Amino acid sequence: MPSIITSQTIDIQPSWKTEFSQCISSIDELLGRLQLKPEQLSPSHQAATDFPLRVPRPFVERMKIGDPNDPLLAQVLPVIQETQSAVGYSADPLEETQHNPVPGIVHKYRNRLLLIVSPSCAINCRYCFRRHFPYQENRQSKEQWQQAIAYISRSKEINEVIFSGGDPLAANDNFLSWLTKQIADIPHIKRLRIHSRLPVVIPSRIDEPFLSWITATRLKPIIVLHINHSNEIDSSVQNMIQRLLSRGILILNQTVLLKGINDDAQVLSELSETVYDAGVLPYYLHLLDPIEGASHFDISQQRAEHIFHQLQAELPGFLVPKLVREIPGKKSKTLMGQVNN
Repeated sequence: MPSIITSQTIDIQPSWKTEFSQCISSIDELLGRLQLKPEQLSPSHQAATDFPLRVPRPFVERMKIGDPNDPLLAQVLPVIQETQSAVGYSADPLEETQHNPVPGIVHKYRNRLLLIVSPSCAINCRYCFRRHFPYQENRQSKEQWQQAIAYISRSKEINEVIFSGGDPLAANDNFLSWLTKQIADIPHIKRLRIHSRLPVVIPSRIDEPFLSWITATRLKPIIVLHINHSNEIDSSVQNMIQRLLSRGILILNQTVLLKGINDDAQVLSELSETVYDAGVLPYYLHLLDPIEGASHFDISQQRAEHIFHQLQAELPGFLVPKLVREIPGKKSKTLMGQVNN
């Protein structure tokens, strides 16, 4: 008699699209899952209205139950401080709207540009410098993307295209494959870089359809992940990284320096060691961009440089990310803390 296969005998993992659609969007649900009370954290429903709470369940599973100071929770929970105005913080701190020559493109640097591939994110990080970006003005069809492709074709100085967003990997693979092939047909483009947090918060995003199109052209692919704390890396993230490495894809990590989350040399040292052990190279350590609603994450440049110098003393050079600040109008990111005290 044939055996009966039930849902109990097969561990069916949800697809990344399912996990993307089932993100937690309720403060009450998030705190309930973590067995926390609102008075422990000062959450703000007003802040969640201005910039919605959105966090994937695989990321929530890495948070420590009962810990109001969990560094992963602090990155996603809307709090009262977001509703308080702060001098020097604006809706467009990097002045990107001044470098938006055609819909879908942000061109700030000479030999590379960003394509705003998707307005969506799997996770709404509370410090996001594009939380006020005019995505609706950059949303377009395949036909409209031809305008952006034509811009790249006639800009001979560009040799690298960066998929950005939102999160570019929130777009579907058929579109991403089409767009990548269009770019690969432009002779002066050598590299395709993808900046994404989605593989970290939903590791199942790196599946066979993704790996197929990302390696299907002559372009050299580079994935830049966004990991702020070593607690973000569990076995599912390690396995995701191995899937990328198995296809010969270079993986870098960038981190934002955030008060109360990773503004500590020991925490950052552990992060560098953990990402490297997983097969990822530390790349950038960003000072916070002064975006409205995120001032409570900021630390002074002096303190940032002090932490960076401690990190230099703690780690070999190849594990020390570059400490940078993005300054509007500059031709590149500005390196900070390069001279030891």
